Amino acid sequence: MPRPLLDVPTALPPWLTHALRAQRGPVPWNAVLRGVLAAGPLLVVAVLAGREPLGVMAALGAMFAGINDRPGSRRTAVPRIGVPGLAGAAGIAVGTYAGEGLGAAPLTLTLTALGLLAGAVSAVGPVASGAGTQLLVAAAIGAGMPLPEPGWQRALSFLAGTGWLIVLRLALPTPGALANDFRFDGERAGVAGVYDAIAELLAAAGGERAGGRRAALTAALDHAQDALAGPRLRRYASSAAERRLRAQYAAALPLAEAATALAWAGEALPARTAEGPRRLAVAVRTGEPCGPLPAPSRTVPGLRALDDALLHAAETFDRGGPNPRKASGGHPLGLGAERTAHKGLHLRPLRAKALLRTVTGTGGREYGLRVGLCYGAGVAVAQALHHVHWYWLPATAVFLVKPDLGPLVSRVLNRAAGTVLGALVFAGFAAVLPRPEGLVALVAISGALIPVATRHFAAQTAVVTVLVLALVMVGGEPEASWSRIGETLLACAIVLVVGHLPAPGQRGGNVRARLTAATDAAHAYLTHVLSGADGSGDGGDDRATRWALRREAYRTLAEARAAIDRSAAELPTLARHTAGTDEVAATLERLVDTTTACAVHLDDTGRLTPRHTERIATLLDELVDQRECAGLAASPAGLRSA
Repeated sequence: MPRPLLDVPTALPPWLTHALRAQRGPVPWNAVLRGVLAAGPLLVVAVLAGREPLGVMAALGAMFAGINDRPGSRRTAVPRIGVPGLAGAAGIAVGTYAGEGLGAAPLTLTLTALGLLAGAVSAVGPVASGAGTQLLVAAAIGAGMPLPEPGWQRALSFLAGTGWLIVLRLALPTPGALANDFRFDGERAGVAGVYDAIAELLAAAGGERAGGRRAALTAALDHAQDALAGPRLRRYASSAAERRLRAQYAAALPLAEAATALAWAGEALPARTAEGPRRLAVAVRTGEPCGPLPAPSRTVPGLRALDDALLHAAETFDRGGPNPRKASGGHPLGLGAERTAHKGLHLRPLRAKALLRTVTGTGGREYGLRVGLCYGAGVAVAQALHHVHWYWLPATAVFLVKPDLGPLVSRVLNRAAGTVLGALVFAGFAAVLPRPEGLVALVAISGALIPVATRHFAAQTAVVTVLVLALVMVGGEPEASWSRIGETLLACAIVLVVGHLPAPGQRGGNVRARLTAATDAAHAYLTHVLSGADGSGDGGDDRATRWALRREAYRTLAEARAAIDRSAAELPTLARHTAGTDEVAATLERLVDTTTACAVHLDDTGRLTPRHTERIATLLDELVDQRECAGLAASPAGLRSA
């Protein structure tokens, strides 16, 4: 996972601060290698076969797949790359046939309607957002790029480029992962990251960094959960390596719970307390035994829970995976971990009704309206200008208007700067490189740079601009650096105007929808924990359900916090619509942390202290008042009295 964003001067306004930030981390050499082997070789084959237009389409598919080729496990890479690839292929086909059979006005209306639909679907999540982006960009390319091949051939070529990168993602091992089963190197890194994050949280307990470390633990758990719960042919783990990793992840859940409770207590811990999770992280990465773990003193409920969790983790690591026979008569902690490892890592799967509510809800409607208006306006203006590369204008508008890619002004500034830089660089190369050999080499180099350039939107834009301009020339069109700059600046102006237009209904719908989901999840988690205060929740099923509810609460909170941070970095005219929501999220985080501390204390003593009950009552009252001040909908039924 990438490290936190680089610091920039805090005296700058938020919208400019965000534009200057960049992610940092080690160079993903495996992704760089895939970038070299993706678009470039496909283009070479097409040039040798005399089918340059189809090679351009395949290279575009590989380029978009490279943008979606992020760190993680192989199984999660398949939907993350493949679903947007399928949407892009559909967009190529729809755009091609619409462009051939419709006039300017009907084509504009058709693509606008497609933008409304794709924008609403994008509110579902990152994969859906990537699919919506590729659908719209590919539809514009299909409608406007003059190629002799029919739409179905273009679509298949685009899909072949996506499929080729997926093959590379599945087949090439990560450097340094050959010592173990390289099929699960992403899963192994994710689980090890959880134990590292637990150790960092324990080391930061009692200090100012504890809150940030708890958020980092949430991110690590989300990453590992997604890596292990990705698509598979069978519901249950089908190999010893996968069963072992799932058991190791499940063993980390009680450790994370105890660490969160200790951080909530606000007292510094001895340095040796974090040694156990660190040794477990090393054991996950190397596949070797974890050896003896230093046991913490059992002086308070949190430390006793941590000691029990370390003992269970050591037993899990020693036996190499879950042991149903042993766990069935054991401690509820072991029973809960066994159920989690075997029956699933999520509380409940996504349902069609839930997805439909997201698409048609306030967030989906606002998202779809903005994307549809900007996309349609881009198509209309481009059609009026009668430019040969008119499809660049709506395609650029799509990247600019996507709210999940960052604040509006930040995206516009970075897109403009990146396009100018990329166009100037390409113009210099185009003047000296031989054709088509030099252009093909430039495509391969650009493909290798994409995984590194994704750390900053301007850098990614510059690299993609060079790659796309090279593909255009390989396809037989003239050099178009200067027109690319002009159309990008025009798209920036369109998006800035449309993005700040008054909209029907309440603005900030995506933030409010995510905060509501986080509130519901926190309420469900709190209700479940408090229902165990009477001693009824002492079984393995109770532990597994509690951990799943806790994961859902923290995950939805992280998603809400990310949406709030993006909205806060908008210009004041937009940021004011979500004023006060950061306070609601902060109170929800404290409530979930307190609930976790209550759960650990109930496991140890069976009752809550006055400190716990008073803290919960105070936080619930604050939450209700803050939601009203922020203009949010009413809280879940019974929240004030929970």
